[in-house]
Amino acid sequence: MHEMSLAEGIVQLLEDQAKTQDFSRVKQVWLSIGELAGVEVEALDFCLEVVSRNTLADGARFHFVRQPGAGWCLACSQQVAVHARFDACPLCGKHQVQVTGGDEMRVSELEVE
Repeated sequence: MHEMSLAEGIVQLLEDQAKTQDFSRVKQVWLSIGELAGVEVEALDFCLEVVSRNTLADGARFHFVRQPGAGWCLACSQQVAVHARFDACPLCGKHQVQVTGGDEMRVSELEVE
């Protein structure tokens, strides 16, 4: 389950930012997760609860904001919605869609003290 390593990375990022931005506690975290990022939100939520214990994020509330997948169809030269990698273009049916968004995960907002 790679969500555990993602959760560990997020907590490490929070600890690093606490040192540089001088805060001691994380109250809330908003994570922007793309539809194509390959992240199971429920598993990540559980892992974050586990790895944040006894850290500055202990008891923090994590919010997950899903971002839609997007792509550019090389065949019909259109921006299209993409729900899974390697899907056909919903407009022309060709399999020449290059993913342009929705494959990332980032911390978009923090509430700290």
